[in-house]
Amino acid sequence: MIRNTGHKKISKTMVTKSDITKRQEQLLEELNNCDDELSGQELHRQLMIKGKSMGLTTVYRNLQVLIKHGLIRSRHLPNGEVLYTPVDRDIHHLTCVQCGETSKMEGCPVKDIHTPKKNSQKFQLLFHTLEYFGLCQNCYQAQN
Repeated sequence: MIRNTGHKKISKTMVTKSDITKRQEQLLEELNNCDDELSGQELHRQLMIKGKSMGLTTVYRNLQVLIKHGLIRSRHLPNGEVLYTPVDRDIHHLTCVQCGETSKMEGCPVKDIHTPKKNSQKFQLLFHTLEYFGLCQNCYQAQN
């Protein structure tokens, strides 16, 4: 969670507290308080329930800023929906391309892979994503 401490560095990025608006802070707080990923519409709904009025367009615009700051990540589902989560959650998924069912993978197969040392001065790695696409057991069995 972000604390109001002036120019405190947030996460591993070069973003400081003063770079984050009140609305972006509200979105980060909602994402940090949730155990799962949330869509922009779910975030909008939760803010409305809590009396923190924010337009849906504003939610999506601020989510894009948070992604550019390297504070959250997005995941696109086969149906076009986008889910958001803080970057410090190293979660990866298996997604069925036929029915859209998604399940979390146990562990991270790329956790111990590092960027080459010669690139380390030219590139600051903030997070990574990994997702496998295929057929879930039900869809696979239905085809056979």
